[in-house]
Amino acid sequence: PHTRLPQYLVTLAVSLTAFSTGNILGWTAPALPFLEGCDSPLPVTKHESSWIGSLVAVGACIGALPVGPLTEIFGRRLVILCSAGPLLISWMLIFCATSVYFLYIARLIAGVGVGAVCTTVPTYISEIAEPRIRGTLCLSFQMMLVCGILFSYALGAILHYPVLLILNGVVPFIFLAAFFKAPESPVHSLKKGQRQQAENALRVLRGRHYNVFKELHALENEMNENKEEKSSLGRLLLKRASRVSLTICLGLMAFQQLSGINVIIFYTADLFKSAGSTMSPALATILVGIAQVIATIVSGVLIDTSGRKVLLQTSASVMSVCLLVLGWYFHLQQKGTDTSAITFLPLLSLVLYIIVFAVGFGPIPWMMCGEILPNEIKGIGTGIAVAFNWFLAFTVTKTYQLLVEYMGSAKTFWMFGVISFAGFLFSTFVVIETKKKSLTEIQSELSGHKPDQRRSNVI
Repeated sequence: PHTRLPQYLVTLAVSLTAFSTGNILGWTAPALPFLEGCDSPLPVTKHESSWIGSLVAVGACIGALPVGPLTEIFGRRLVILCSAGPLLISWMLIFCATSVYFLYIARLIAGVGVGAVCTTVPTYISEIAEPRIRGTLCLSFQMMLVCGILFSYALGAILHYPVLLILNGVVPFIFLAAFFKAPESPVHSLKKGQRQQAENALRVLRGRHYNVFKELHALENEMNENKEEKSSLGRLLLKRASRVSLTICLGLMAFQQLSGINVIIFYTADLFKSAGSTMSPALATILVGIAQVIATIVSGVLIDTSGRKVLLQTSASVMSVCLLVLGWYFHLQQKGTDTSAITFLPLLSLVLYIIVFAVGFGPIPWMMCGEILPNEIKGIGTGIAVAFNWFLAFTVTKTYQLLVEYMGSAKTFWMFGVISFAGFLFSTFVVIETKKKSLTEIQSELSGHKPDQRRSNVI
């Protein structure tokens, strides 16, 4: 018999970093219109606002790559604790900023923290969670992320600019207090030969009366198989499990960003206006945030029952339809066709797109990095996948206006729709199901064994 409460509490504590990441991503929605306005204490132009919004992605690319190897050297826990530093410093710099260049530096530093969080936290959660609830626990990262975004959206609409900065800056302090005594990942402890520390961590996470030895034995068997391997990425990629898992991670990250999600989020107010909505920009962004939170809760209910593949397939196919419909609406507008009778279509498409993204392609790519990458390349592989994700986020966001000018809105959204359909095919034919499987079973399947072979006895 064992309790799952410690796993939930530790996951909640570490996910406060995701909440802080959401604060950083959501802050631009209320802050940039204020800074561009006539009452701004620090006036910025539209061009400068664009860089303030996008430099987080650049910083995340910089932060993600070295953090992966650092987690292998110093451990997940210490690196996660250190990731609060850039998040906290960025809010202090923004609060004290006297020129737009301070904002640039602050957002770049914030991005470094975001890259570190996105690389380490999903991995840590996947390694402390037991298989039956791993999906639900891993989803807490995305859940806290969208709650953090909604926090900035909602409070930014009603609070003064400096008050929102202070509240966002308090979150990293709360995280440090909550997570300070959390255990190290038992997987990392075993990799370092610290079996007693791994055993103690499992007892904290599963309860004193839990028989940890079956779980330890399964993890040790997996590591012994890879004992002779050197940790150079090129050598490790000779193994089928490493190649397949990294391909799946990079593919999911690519389809997540190339579906245009950051375009939809960043330009929500503009798209609502283009669709003929009279809704205020602040209300539009808050509704988007609420839709994301509700959909992520739904995903949490389904993730360990329906499985990852079904949610990815559903998400990608519905996203594709929504984007194609949105493109068709803009095509009719460009032709001068009367669209007054169907103004509900683009609004419906946008909201439905955001909901199904939050159910599938929003959380699952992050989750699967922690689940499917073999232990010997997990640090390096996760860093590469996260850096790749943020590089694409920056590229898509910065090139969107150029695409619209060159191709028009219709063809741009049709392109996103076709890419989303390709994501459906990728989810169907390449991605494996990881629902309720131990990490050892997942590696066995990636190596080419059938799912029912080499079943683990890990609970």
